[in-house]
Amino acid sequence: MRRLLLLVPLLLFTIGCGVVQSSEDEATDVAREVARKAGQRLYGQRPRTAEEVGRSASGIDGVEVLRLTGASTHDGDGVDVVVRTSGSAYDGSLAPEKVAVRRCFAVRVSPVSEWGEEPRDVDCPEGPPLAFAPPPEPPRLPYEELRAQLPRIPADGRADEAEVRRTLAALDLRPEIRTEVKADGGRVGVLLSVKGNGFDAQDCLLARVGPGATEVWVPPRIQRMPGEGGCTVGNALDPLPSPH
Repeated sequence: MRRLLLLVPLLLFTIGCGVVQSSEDEATDVAREVARKAGQRLYGQRPRTAEEVGRSASGIDGVEVLRLTGASTHDGDGVDVVVRTSGSAYDGSLAPEKVAVRRCFAVRVSPVSEWGEEPRDVDCPEGPPLAFAPPPEPPRLPYEELRAQLPRIPADGRADEAEVRRTLAALDLRPEIRTEVKADGGRVGVLLSVKGNGFDAQDCLLARVGPGATEVWVPPRIQRMPGEGGCTVGNALDPLPSPH
């Protein structure tokens, strides 16, 4: 009878509150939330290779990349990233002790992925986390050289497009640097740019050669964002208003 009386409060608690989650389950939920937030960071419509996705994932705090499946985000089912994350919780004893776990989850990155998609529980692959080489540095745009070499035109003269093109050719620019030259009303505009990723501000350099003035400048960052029109030869000839 005494044993039955001791069990009654426990039964009432279980019936009233449902099954109590273990501290290990709580810690696993914390680890899963880290993986879910990593998926949110990786989410996007921009095409990326598996290596680019893996490199990005490995740079997220608390995330280890253990496996990559797929070639790129826009091929087939996209890229599956198996990540290992950690979580912790305290048990419900009178002297609470911290319970820590390490768990693995699969995060899918593709154009059809949903933002905040729940990561899948998977077994952790054997072996150390994958290592990724740093991305290649973009070529430096030759600001000083361009400013020094572009022709100076008298106030009563006209800029010569062919002369500007010869100047650019003499700079022996790296192949990754795209050049664009356009003449308009006695002036010549110049654009030097490096291909952007469609997400961050693009690297570009503008110049305008005209009667009495040769100018070289980098547009403000906000104008170099995708779709803002700052990295165009038109902006070299007729600059956009400065952002406030």
